[in-house]
Amino acid sequence: MPPSASASTVHRAATPSAPATSPKQARIQVQGLVAGTRRHHVGGAPYHSGISRRRTSSVSYSRTSEPVKFERDCEVVLVPQGDRVTMPAGTVGYVTQALGGSFTVFVEGNLVRVAGVDADAIGKEPTLPPELPPEATDDDVERLVWTQLRTCFDPEIPVNIVDLGLIYECELMPAGDGQRRVDVRMTLTAPGCGMGDILVDDVRSKLELVPTIVEADVELVFDPPWNQMMMSEAARLETGML
Repeated sequence: MPPSASASTVHRAATPSAPATSPKQARIQVQGLVAGTRRHHVGGAPYHSGISRRRTSSVSYSRTSEPVKFERDCEVVLVPQGDRVTMPAGTVGYVTQALGGSFTVFVEGNLVRVAGVDADAIGKEPTLPPELPPEATDDDVERLVWTQLRTCFDPEIPVNIVDLGLIYECELMPAGDGQRRVDVRMTLTAPGCGMGDILVDDVRSKLELVPTIVEADVELVFDPPWNQMMMSEAARLETGML
């Protein structure tokens, strides 16, 4: 199990509601963003993740990126802003990252995240839910919980949030009748990250897919602050920090 760290300052992240956006408004919003931006302004100050945004071929748009066409209207998340918009049917993009069941797609100079449950919108197969063996023990459930956490990715970084060092604590507790709940404390590479609520929701929804998990409580904490030494050696290698 990855090591835990204490956290005294806790902020509970709320899942943002999706704005009512027409296809025409979505096109305007997407086209109005600065193409290729890699920083998000919070309170007038530029946001930087703390990670060098050196991109590998799995994340950067290139001529070899797989072209896709949205076959239906689909809610997506703009990266790294975290805003939700509707991508109209017929929009063409290019898959730059396909990890953990979700997809990062380059569209008109910007990146958007397509959730795994909407994979069919770009002609992909949705990820099958996780399974447990009969008479699964707490150890079996815990292993599957950590496996699920490793399917959660920053849409711009090809490293899962466990190896990034974003999971501070993960604890299973009985919930009666053979059911369980899981409490998670996690952080971000920078407090101003626009994708924070999206990552928290991704963690919660994936953990609640685990059989016998009836509730996943995910808290966002910023003490201790994240630093690059919390990453695994493989993650530092992947992001060019070794």
